[in-house]
Amino acid sequence: MRRTRPAVAAVTLALALTTACSSGAQEAAEAGQPVSGGSLTWAVETEPITFNPHQYAQAKARLLVWNTFEALLTHDSQGGYVPWLSTGHEVSADGRTYTFKLRTDVTFSDGTKFDAAAVKANVDQFSVEGYNPSVRAVQLRNLDSVEVVDPATVAFRLKQPDVLLLDFLSSPQGAQVSPKSLKEAENLKAGGPDLAGTGPFVLDHYTAGQEVVFKKNPAYNWAPANAGHSGAAYLDQITYRFLKESSVRVGALTSGQVQIVEGVPATDEALVTANPQLSLSRGLNSGSAYSYYFNTTHAPFDDLRVRQAFREAVDVDAVLTGVYRGTATRAWSVIGPTSPFYDKTLEKTYGGDAAKANRLLDEAGWAARDADGFRIKDGKRLTVRLVQSAPFVRDRRDVLAQAVQAQVKQSAGIDLNVAVVDQGTATQALADGQYEVFDNSRADTDAGAALNLLLHSAGAINRTGFKDPALDRLLEQGQAGSDQAQRQTAYRQVQKLTVTDQALILPLYAPADQVAASTSVGGLGFEPTAGVPGSAYHLWLSR
Repeated sequence: MRRTRPAVAAVTLALALTTACSSGAQEAAEAGQPVSGGSLTWAVETEPITFNPHQYAQAKARLLVWNTFEALLTHDSQGGYVPWLSTGHEVSADGRTYTFKLRTDVTFSDGTKFDAAAVKANVDQFSVEGYNPSVRAVQLRNLDSVEVVDPATVAFRLKQPDVLLLDFLSSPQGAQVSPKSLKEAENLKAGGPDLAGTGPFVLDHYTAGQEVVFKKNPAYNWAPANAGHSGAAYLDQITYRFLKESSVRVGALTSGQVQIVEGVPATDEALVTANPQLSLSRGLNSGSAYSYYFNTTHAPFDDLRVRQAFREAVDVDAVLTGVYRGTATRAWSVIGPTSPFYDKTLEKTYGGDAAKANRLLDEAGWAARDADGFRIKDGKRLTVRLVQSAPFVRDRRDVLAQAVQAQVKQSAGIDLNVAVVDQGTATQALADGQYEVFDNSRADTDAGAALNLLLHSAGAINRTGFKDPALDRLLEQGQAGSDQAQRQTAYRQVQKLTVTDQALILPLYAPADQVAASTSVGGLGFEPTAGVPGSAYHLWLSR
């Protein structure tokens, strides 16, 4: 068996900033040395649709998940794996068995002992019909069984090699929930105070539409080696207030009602940077870029020329500048630029050519126009529908859609219809095929998970409807390969096929988190690899 590298000794704060207006070190210096006690309030843009980590789907909710729940593995700043609730793992020579040694000093907040049986109960839960079919179909696609070797040892048996198992075991979906909670929770899928985890905080209460409050778990003493400190969290309590409007969030910070906010738009950054009592930090997320995916199952995007035309009709740089004022990072691929699988050769190879867009539409038979200037064919307007689910709208993506809408009309006569609706309505529209454009980004630490979900023929959120055996084989090669170079080769071909050859995707920007805080807050930073705000475990409030 090949053994993973042992965890490194505790390092200085692992939540290093990807980029920042003020460095984490400067913030820590202004806040002084870590102080235990006190409480603070953090205003967040997105209200979670669930507090069950297994159901996690909103990147903006990730910082809440890790307050209460933990996984077998976490990441270091180079994207490698570090033991968390495990002490290490071995992989069999054939790549089909992963054996984990577990910590023996961990207890769930409801008093239940964490052990191999708990790990098995959590993974087995995904086999329950309808629990989370997306995870079962991708990260656990090749899982055969989970075996309790002894209380401190658990073995994952695979049908074939699959490196995405490790991504699952370091993700929120792979976080550990008390087996007692799995059996007794009043609403398991929704989660909440009756779901117990092993984390440094316990969810005390949740008021829908207003806030969620976490209180310190005083018994906590099993942080990973790269956490920067050990023992219980510094804060006694942290409250997250749900403030959808960015101006309201920033106003709450500048007035002292809250100590931290995330989702600071470019229009409000000057209010933060001009205030010496505030700091602003920014981190690029991992995973897939925020992109528009074209539904190829019916007209008009069943025609490659129309897909290409839509992309050429959008000057992405101009749109991003108008909406984000130069703070957004342009995306050129379905994979985000922080991923080791990102194909840089795609940059500047398409888009922003209105003349080409119009030529392609003429060739596709959309040569005529109606009285409003929109293209028509056989008496039907060239209309495409983008249905956005309100709980997933972040970073002013509704405003971005309006900017794209205006541009494709002006440059090529395309009618982009944009609707922001509730989650149920959006889900139904997608299920019924009542859309032509699907927008999405994912913060998976391994981009392979996002690619399989979005692009594989059997992918749970393959909204393009594009099915190609050659593409499926490439995705499966990337998932099965343990050699990084082989995975890079497979995923480069995936990007060329989907972005260049088939124009299934219009990449727009690489998601990022902007966090502003009072300089009295110490320990603020971003998760290594993921690039999203870290949990409250590291935070303290100077006095």
